[in-house]
Amino acid sequence: MKLSFITILSLIIMAFNTSSTKNLHSFQSKTLDGKDFNFNALKGKKVLIVNTASECGYTPQYKDLQALYVKYKSKNFEIIGFPCNDFGGQEPGTSATIQSFCEKNYGVTFQMMEKVSISTSPIYKWLTHKSENGVLDATVKWNFNKFLIDEKGNLVKYLPSSVKPMDAEITNWIEGK
Repeated sequence: MKLSFITILSLIIMAFNTSSTKNLHSFQSKTLDGKDFNFNALKGKKVLIVNTASECGYTPQYKDLQALYVKYKSKNFEIIGFPCNDFGGQEPGTSATIQSFCEKNYGVTFQMMEKVSISTSPIYKWLTHKSENGVLDATVKWNFNKFLIDEKGNLVKYLPSSVKPMDAEITNWIEGK
């Protein structure tokens, strides 16, 4: 009788301690070159997720995103780019075209994923709905919106397109200031 009471009590405690929200590490995606990418590989790293486009006024942010990545990649930091054609049709290319553009024009070496639609992407559903991420609701209104994710895979903050990658708000967060 004692053992079953302890078992039941343990199950109740576990149920209360289990969060109903997911974290970044529960997702998978495909890279631009078609390989499977498990976000579980990002455990212990701070991550910046950004929706990108090759023909946008904000496209030059690729340069600063790459500089940010180079500066902080050795400090457990990653950038994940999600090309998106949702805003102004500014990412019309194929995966191969996008990858070539990013490498040739901006020397991008951070991880780029296959093109997504913000409205149907499971990861963007998680990023933009408080009911999914447990932190905030966000509306992605244009290209180069940024989401900051902590080492445990939890959403920390949303930043609009106008916040540049090397902004102190981002670098201070990476540095833990």
